[in-house]
Amino acid sequence: MSHINDYAKLLDDAAHFAHEVEQFDTDNRLSLDDAYAIQAASLARRAERGETRVGVKMGFTSRAKMIQMGLSDVIWGRLTSGMQIEEGTSIDFKRYVHPRVEPEIAFILKKPLEGNVTGPQALAAVEAIAPAIEIIDSRYKDFKFTLPEVIADNASSSGFVIGAWHSPHVDFSNLGLAMSINGRTVQVGSTAALLGHPLRSLVAAARLSAAAGEPLQAGWIVMAGGATPAEYIKPGQYVSVEMESLGRVGFHV
Repeated sequence: MSHINDYAKLLDDAAHFAHEVEQFDTDNRLSLDDAYAIQAASLARRAERGETRVGVKMGFTSRAKMIQMGLSDVIWGRLTSGMQIEEGTSIDFKRYVHPRVEPEIAFILKKPLEGNVTGPQALAAVEAIAPAIEIIDSRYKDFKFTLPEVIADNASSSGFVIGAWHSPHVDFSNLGLAMSINGRTVQVGSTAALLGHPLRSLVAAARLSAAAGEPLQAGWIVMAGGATPAEYIKPGQYVSVEMESLGRVGFHV
């Protein structure tokens, strides 16, 4: 257990003080169970500093990325109150190591959602949906990591911005979206990139979080995963995502 706590402290310090660290599992010896144990221990340190749990983020939600990483399932991370950024405000670039942004769709739940659920059951638990942006920021040098390392590092999740909430009865299976930096479009995609339908990401979140003993709770946010490749950001930029039917979300760097 000591190596779990040692790696958790290493990664938590790296995130908290915004400095990069060397990889520690380049030969892939860590099991995925150990990687998630490191993630949990690292996030527990944030709780000790007063942050509260607000949800879950999903990662590697594109089939191509899963195949590239040799995965048969998505990965997930934990969202805390300290990671949430108010829409339209500014982030301090110095809080991050080498941040990137991804356009996403977010769910907020009106009731708990646990275990092996169907798509309709998952949808029935959704209070609202919104356009969103995730800030990912691997703490590893040069943004290079193995699968266990990225899981241990909270699946690279560092921040999230949520736009206006909308009725979940909008058909969100294939919404076009564009991500822009300083008004220039840098990525174009669709919510269909998320496992073919974003609802499948929520179904996976219910299953995986329950298996970890942390089932999805009412009021929690679920970030469904990146709908396009990520883009690096720099100070002085304004990042925004425009999503069909759901509007715009953005923040300043």
